[in-house]
Amino acid sequence: MTRWLWRWQTTLSARDLPCDIWLVMASLALAALGWVMVSSASIGLLDSSFHYVRQHGIFLLVAVLATLAVVSLPLDAWRQNAGLLMLVTLFLLVLVLFIGQEINGSKRWISLPGPFPSIQVSEFGKLGLVIYLATFMSRFTYELRRRALSIWRPLAVLALPVGLLLAAPDFGGAVVYSVAVIGMLVMAGASMLLLLLIGLLLGGGAVLMVAIEPYRLARWTSFLDPWADQFATGYQLTQALIAFGRGHVTGTGLGNSVQKLHYLPEAHTDFIFAVIAEELGMIGAISLVLLFTLLIIRALLVARRAELAGHLFGAYVSYGFSFIIAAQAFINMAVSSGLLPTKGLTLPLISYGGSSLLVTAIMIGLLLRTDVETRRQPRRKPTPYKARREPRLS
Repeated sequence: MTRWLWRWQTTLSARDLPCDIWLVMASLALAALGWVMVSSASIGLLDSSFHYVRQHGIFLLVAVLATLAVVSLPLDAWRQNAGLLMLVTLFLLVLVLFIGQEINGSKRWISLPGPFPSIQVSEFGKLGLVIYLATFMSRFTYELRRRALSIWRPLAVLALPVGLLLAAPDFGGAVVYSVAVIGMLVMAGASMLLLLLIGLLLGGGAVLMVAIEPYRLARWTSFLDPWADQFATGYQLTQALIAFGRGHVTGTGLGNSVQKLHYLPEAHTDFIFAVIAEELGMIGAISLVLLFTLLIIRALLVARRAELAGHLFGAYVSYGFSFIIAAQAFINMAVSSGLLPTKGLTLPLISYGGSSLLVTAIMIGLLLRTDVETRRQPRRKPTPYKARREPRLS
């Protein structure tokens, strides 16, 4: 049995395959599970029980087509237009502050006609930020590794979209952006001491922002003891915990959730993990975690192979998207299970939402494109930081 599994792994990881098959399988499994769970969690929310099922199916079809289109596009096309993508990102983040829909006290969406009734600007901003900084890091890798203070430039770029997100306010999105950029800097070889100090400063700033905003402070205190005010500030978390409790080990069965019947708010979006735990039980919840773990590990391996082969732009893009998916999945599942205060972040490839699904599909497409180019050219020399012997910088 062990020998057969080893041969299967060797076959699926063979160099003659066009891309990482494990990454494809994990993505497809998560997307399929997401459609099933959105269909289950949204039943009864509207008069038309299949409204969200149809809409999510359309989003999924568009996402698949977007992935195929991105896989067929060379990485150089993204690298050459990185500056334009960053300008569009900043423009949209400013625009949403003026014309965006205000939902639950935050301006994150811009209304559009057609099958996509609105777009969440912060989702598309992830693409522009990661691609732009990947372009910078691939050009100045040597400088980032030899001059500690050179990290001020990517951090200054990060400060612009994060500041606009906090003005929305979108605290969860700002955290995801920061995690992605700091993770990219770590993988680029920047000074760990400076990054640690910056992390401590950002953590202190986050605590301060929680303390000065009454609604954030209420969320934090309710997270520590949700049952103290279970019908007000602790309502979402208590209902999610009830869903976890009802699921036990094997779950109540697909479609048999009670909490989704207007007890648990946002059951098909932010708290869909609680519905999965209720209907599929601990086994289903752990299986979902393992699928995300497989996806993230394979994405990191794609990035590492690209870095070793000299495809630095693709490597840093892949690192950035890996950290975004990992951070967003962890925060969403931790919020649903009561490990973190309530945040409005979707679960990638699982939650209902066209913007999140489309952007995640583009990320997967860029990961696969990076892997395709690495397999086609496994030794790309010289790399920017080995091209020539530069003088030692003080």
